[in-house]
Amino acid sequence: MDGVVTDVAVGVKRGSDELLSGSVLNGPSSNMTSIVVTANGNDNKKFKGDDKMESAPSRVLHIRKLPGEVTETEVIALGLPFGKVTNILMLKGKNQAFLELATEEAAATMVNYYTSMTPHLRNQPIYIQYSNHKELKTDSALNQRAQAMLQAVSAVQNTTNSSVGNTAGSENTVSSAQSPVLRIIIDNMYYPVTLDVLHQIFSKFGTVLKIITFTKNNQFQALLQYADPANAQQAKLALDGQNIYNACCTLRIDFSKLVNLNVKYNNDKSRDYTRPDLPSGDGQPALDPAIAAAFAKETSLLAVPGALSPLGIPNAAAAAAAAAAGRVGMHGVPTASNTVLLVSNLNEEMVSPQSLFTLFGVYGDVQRVKILYNKKDSALIQMADGNQSQLAMSHLNGQKMYGKIIRVTLSKHQTVQLPREGLDDQGLTKDFGNSPLHRFKKPGSKNFQNIFPPSATLHLSNIPQTISEDDLRTLFTNTGGTVKAFKFFQDHKMALLQMSTVEEAIQALIDLHNYNIADNHHLRVSFSKSTI
Repeated sequence: MDGVVTDVAVGVKRGSDELLSGSVLNGPSSNMTSIVVTANGNDNKKFKGDDKMESAPSRVLHIRKLPGEVTETEVIALGLPFGKVTNILMLKGKNQAFLELATEEAAATMVNYYTSMTPHLRNQPIYIQYSNHKELKTDSALNQRAQAMLQAVSAVQNTTNSSVGNTAGSENTVSSAQSPVLRIIIDNMYYPVTLDVLHQIFSKFGTVLKIITFTKNNQFQALLQYADPANAQQAKLALDGQNIYNACCTLRIDFSKLVNLNVKYNNDKSRDYTRPDLPSGDGQPALDPAIAAAFAKETSLLAVPGALSPLGIPNAAAAAAAAAAGRVGMHGVPTASNTVLLVSNLNEEMVSPQSLFTLFGVYGDVQRVKILYNKKDSALIQMADGNQSQLAMSHLNGQKMYGKIIRVTLSKHQTVQLPREGLDDQGLTKDFGNSPLHRFKKPGSKNFQNIFPPSATLHLSNIPQTISEDDLRTLFTNTGGTVKAFKFFQDHKMALLQMSTVEEAIQALIDLHNYNIADNHHLRVSFSKSTI
């Protein structure tokens, strides 16, 4: 009976994981002493589970040192990030298991990944190596529970992948029970939350395999996959409702109805830590080295004992000391010291210091702007502090402005120099330090709570009672775009207005923020997270 055996034998001379029977042999064994062991691990001789003999690559993996209470689902979840799991055998009496993947390549990826990073189940280190078997054949009557779990997961794996974001990746659907995938929403995101920051926070609760970040309904969200569902449960219990930084960037966490994330690209939006060979993706460049270095500097404080809590929230005394040393910005948030941004690929025929001041001013108080004399498609923008420069970079890099996709990175310059007195630089440099139009000068301003990525929907305020919907539609249409929807708030002083594209909304904000609409009423325009 090919594929079904009554007993599973363990060969004690070919390594710790030998699973042989009289009808299933994977190599010469005429000189081998074997003992019989049933699939539940009840044998009459000590199983040499600690032997570490080298085995050739195989799609069957031997897992040792499992916690006694570990479930089949948790073991299956170890293999899911690397490919389809086709069979499993639990040896609970020996705290061991055998996991068969669909391909040898998937098994090799899993072994290579866990060679450099020790896997954990229920906070206990476990060990994974190749089995001497090329395939795993078990008697389902002796291994019913494990097989039932495997069939359930296999059914999930065969479902249609659902896409996440634009091209970031896809996932397989499953009941949220025992899911290793968390859905994370960041509320009140005053400071940028990067993929690396999420990895650093969530890695404290177990091995993070994959992360996909995206914006949905104008909210920053992420899907994060652990190697172990138990770690996902621990992270949710510990982190849900916590702030990453003081009084902002609140984590809202729930289990995803997904079991596996399929990450296509390794860049600043998505990452598969088991597949460093993935491309960065067309039109989605990998994180710029300068930005990566800045983020490394920004999060270096996390390694200082007593400086930050497990979430990266500064303790009061440590935050004060770090601020004195220039390592953190307002609210005690770790910051790169550089406040200057380099903006490139600008439309040099259209851009001006004023337009850059207005757009970047949505994310911080712009101090100075300098369009480069010999390269007028590039500019330097100095923000009030490093956190604001990170925030502007996070939200504006890759946005379309005046028909061109702009690139925003940290500059090597520490300040933007003003032209020497008496030198005419053709209006390319402007100092906005004393501008009355800074959005964040006033402590406790509501503007701190209403910072959102560029969107097609704009929030309008300071509207006089004499201005009608038609007046506003006409005004915004004159910026060159199309008004798709409009809605007044109840008090008529505020409204939502939706343009046909994000680019049109950016143009309208640049043109009409602080526009004197009537009787010295200056219109206030910002991006909204709402839709009409």
